[in-house]
Amino acid sequence: MQLLQTVLSFLVVLGILVTFHEFGHYWMARRFNVKVLRFSIGFGKPLWQSRRGADATEWVIAAIPMGGYVKMLDEREAPVVDHELDRAFNRQLVWKRMLIVLAGPLANLLLAVILFWSLFMTGVEDVRAVLGDIPQRTPAAQAGLHAGDEVLRVNGAEVASWQGMRLAVLQHAFDADSLTLEVRSRNHAVQQRIVDLSQLDKQMLDADLLMHLGLSPIRHRPVIAFIDSAGAAAKAGLRKGDRLVSLDGAVLQSWADLVQQVRERPNLPIQLGVQRGSERLAVQVTPVAIQEQGKFIGKLGVAPEVDREAMKALMTTVRYPLPEALSQAVAKTWDNSLMSLRMFWKMLTGDLSMKNLSGPVTIADYAGQAARLGLGPFIEFLAWVSISLGVLNLLPIPLLDGGHLLYYTAEIIKGSPVSERTMQIGQHAGMVLLLGLMLFAFYNDLNRLFVG
Repeated sequence: MQLLQTVLSFLVVLGILVTFHEFGHYWMARRFNVKVLRFSIGFGKPLWQSRRGADATEWVIAAIPMGGYVKMLDEREAPVVDHELDRAFNRQLVWKRMLIVLAGPLANLLLAVILFWSLFMTGVEDVRAVLGDIPQRTPAAQAGLHAGDEVLRVNGAEVASWQGMRLAVLQHAFDADSLTLEVRSRNHAVQQRIVDLSQLDKQMLDADLLMHLGLSPIRHRPVIAFIDSAGAAAKAGLRKGDRLVSLDGAVLQSWADLVQQVRERPNLPIQLGVQRGSERLAVQVTPVAIQEQGKFIGKLGVAPEVDREAMKALMTTVRYPLPEALSQAVAKTWDNSLMSLRMFWKMLTGDLSMKNLSGPVTIADYAGQAARLGLGPFIEFLAWVSISLGVLNLLPIPLLDGGHLLYYTAEIIKGSPVSERTMQIGQHAGMVLLLGLMLFAFYNDLNRLFVG
């Protein structure tokens, strides 16, 4: 049942995003009176098709849902009768062709604005930016941050929730050697803390950045809520519901302490003190060595129980009146678009790990998770993926919209269209590059699925 929900959620996400993207191309083409021959959601064999409108445009839903296309009248693809030459795409002025191509990615960004706008008006539930347990020897601990501190500003920018803080930290971490966090402590004193980033490996600028810094929003109880049947903990006899009270004789203050010490002990045995009901046990377990960022870390294959009462007290609702909600939605879409571009660039230059590249399996998994959490999280996930799709299509890679914009820019500079030979070479190079990216993304998907 869960697998079915994941697949259906993925198809809904793809269907909405692809439809908006292609409708952007279609809408702009119609504004310039360019004849549209086919509007297709998906590739391959048509599952449904219908001809509609004065131009008898063919509307298609095809078997392979990984994209879509808008086919326009074009002399380069087939002969065009004389009385329709002025409606052919290739006969349009270069600025019109650029706008038609640009309209697809812009439609995705516009969709993100609309989705964020709706969320900000109705209210988005999130966790307040209150810090949980902070492991020793992390940048957060060295900065003097403590559990219970609430982050108010990051480098002067106000944050309203944990997600807002996470985004602000990630944006500044690309270039800065330090972060200035303004925090309110448990005794309500407002202070500034400087988090040193100079020793942070830039390959760590990924989804786990806050973990690397020692920042966590959730207070976890040292109680096992999930156990991997093939992991080290299960093989040592640990069970769901076990409370972990000590490690090598030292009392465990938090789950974060356990994680930190286990990470530092790959393939080295540790002695865990375990409370199982009324029984006190000593269990020896050897963390499995997992390679991460070029070094080996230890993992037990367990997940903690969430302190739901503590979480409930930390929840907040971010809501704005209609005009401000729109400005916040535009700002969030703009900021995330710029961040996506920077991440793409840093992955290409090697400054950021390519493991951040996700493929269809990961997107489907997240779509299913978001759907199970409710309509709000699903809408927010849809907005994030819409931004990624819009930005991806703007990259100057042949076969993508950005590649066509690159050709048209060259046409403006040289005063004539790019030669067919140049375009063919570009198409082949773009196909190889995109295929390579797709295979790498799929590899990352499988790695996340089977390795974790």
